[in-house]
Amino acid sequence: MLYFAPWKIVLIFILTLAGIAYTVPNFIPKEKLEAVPTWLPHQQVNLGLDLRGGSYLLLEVDSKAVLHDRLQTLVGDVRRALREQRLQYTGLGISGESVTVRMSKPEDVEKAAEAIRGLSSLVNTGSMMMGVAQRDIEVRSSASLITVNVTETAVFARIQSAVQQSIEIVRRRVDELGTTEPAIQQQGTNRILVQVPGLSDPARLKDLLGKTAKLNFRMVDMTVRPEQVAAGAPVPAGSELLYSEDTPAIPYVIERRVIVGGEHLEDAQPAFDPRTNEPVVSFRFNSTGGRLFGEATRDNTGKLFAIVLDGKVVSAPRINEPILGGQGQISGSFTVQSANDLAILLRSGALPAPLTVLEERTIGPGLGADSIRAGTIASIIGFVGVVIFMILCYGFFGLLANIALVINIVMIMGILSALQATLTLPGIAGIVLTIGMAVDANVLIYERIREEIRQGKSPRQAVDLGYTRAYGTILDSNITNFISAAILFGIGSGPVKGFAVAHAIGIITSVYTGFTVNRYMVSLWLRYRNPKTINL
Repeated sequence: MLYFAPWKIVLIFILTLAGIAYTVPNFIPKEKLEAVPTWLPHQQVNLGLDLRGGSYLLLEVDSKAVLHDRLQTLVGDVRRALREQRLQYTGLGISGESVTVRMSKPEDVEKAAEAIRGLSSLVNTGSMMMGVAQRDIEVRSSASLITVNVTETAVFARIQSAVQQSIEIVRRRVDELGTTEPAIQQQGTNRILVQVPGLSDPARLKDLLGKTAKLNFRMVDMTVRPEQVAAGAPVPAGSELLYSEDTPAIPYVIERRVIVGGEHLEDAQPAFDPRTNEPVVSFRFNSTGGRLFGEATRDNTGKLFAIVLDGKVVSAPRINEPILGGQGQISGSFTVQSANDLAILLRSGALPAPLTVLEERTIGPGLGADSIRAGTIASIIGFVGVVIFMILCYGFFGLLANIALVINIVMIMGILSALQATLTLPGIAGIVLTIGMAVDANVLIYERIREEIRQGKSPRQAVDLGYTRAYGTILDSNITNFISAAILFGIGSGPVKGFAVAHAIGIITSVYTGFTVNRYMVSLWLRYRNPKTINL
C-alpha cells in the first residue's frame, strides 16, 4: 500500500501542477491575462449573480395568448374542413375560450361535427396521467351550433412547449449580449427566471426579452388614406390599421396577408447605410423566403410594402425595383444600440407568446464584493482552525495533512476554472464545508495507525495497515456524500446547484488529496527517515 509505481508518482505531480496552473489566472487581472498565450490556462472562475452583481428578471409566459393562438389556428382548420365537405356555415369565429360555428342547414350538423373531430390529434399527458394519450379538442353540437373547445391537457402541453421554446429563445438573446454564464430556468408552470451576472442595465435586458419579435413583410393598402381610417373611416376588407413606433405615431393601412414571415429570416446584422451613414439592420432570407420576397417585389414594383414587428410598422419603403437576391435592409430612426438590439431579436427568432416581467432586481457589485469578502474570511477562519487542530492532534502527520489540504483547495479552484463553472455564495459555502470535512480521511487513517501502534506493530506495518483498513470506510462515506450532492444538483435550482457543484468537486479532490497525496508524502518520509517509532 505504501509502494508507488513511477507512473503514479508522475501522475500525482501532473495533477498537482495542473491544479496550480488553472488556479493562478484567478489572481491575475483580466487585462494582463489577454497577453497570456492561448495554449496556457487563462480561464477564471465565473462569479454568479450574488457575487458579481447583475440583473434578475422573473418572466411569465402569457397563457391566454398561447390559447388564443391555438384557437386562431383552429378557426382556419375548421374553415378548411367544412369547405372540403362543401358544407354551408355562418358565424365561424372565437367566442370566449371556444371556437363556434353555426351550420346553415341543421341536417349538416352531425356531418360537420364529424369532420371537425377529424382535426383532433393525440396529446401525451406525461407522468401526470401515467402517460395516457388524450384528444386535444372536444366537439359539442346543439341544434345548428357547433362548439369546439381545446382540452385542458392540450392547453397545458402547449404552455409547457411555449415555455421551453421561450427559454431557448431567451437564452439566445441573452448570449448575444456577450455575458457569461447566464442562469435561465423554468419556475412553476409558466414562469422563467433569468439571472445575468455582470449586466447592470436591467432596462435593456427587459426591453430585449419583453418583445415577441414576430416579424413579417406585408403590402400597404393604397386604396384608402390612412389618415381617414384613423379618423374613423371603415377599414377595407382584408386590411387593418397599424401605427409606427415614431413619436407621434404614423398610421398605416396594412394588408393582413403576409408576404414573407420572420421564420424565413436566415440572418440579421447591424450595419450602416452607405448613402446616409445611418444605422440600419441588414437581413438575409433563406431560399424559400428569398423566392417569395423576390416574387412579391417583382409583382408590386412602385408600391409600398411594410415591415411589421410585433404589430408596429418599423418602416414602409417603396419598391423601386425587384429585390431578387434574398437580401435587404430595415431602416428607421435607429441608434447603433437599437439597431444591434433589433438584429439580436431577429436572429434569435420570435417568442411563441408574449413575456410579462413580474419581478426585476439589480444587484450591485458592491453587495457581491461584500459577499466575496465574507466568504473569503469564512474560508480563512475555517482553514486556520483545521490547520491548528490537525497540528495539535497529530503533530508532523497533521502538518502533512495540512499540506494535502492546501493542494485540495488549489485543485478545487483549478477544476472550477477549467470547467468555467459559476461560483455562487452557496458555492463558497460548499468550499468552506469541504475544508472542514477534507481532513476526515486523514483523521480516520491516523486513528487507525494509532491502534496498530498500540498493538505493537512496527511503524511501516502500522502505517500500511492504517491506510489499507481505513480505505473502505473513507470510500463508503464519500460515495454517500457524493450521491447526496448529485441529488441536490438534479432536483435543485440556482443556489442549490451552485452548492452541489462545489461540494461534489470538493468530495472528489478530498479523497484524492487526503488519501493518495497524503499517503505518498508519508511513504517518502518513511523511506528517507526510516523511523523506529512514530509519535502520533
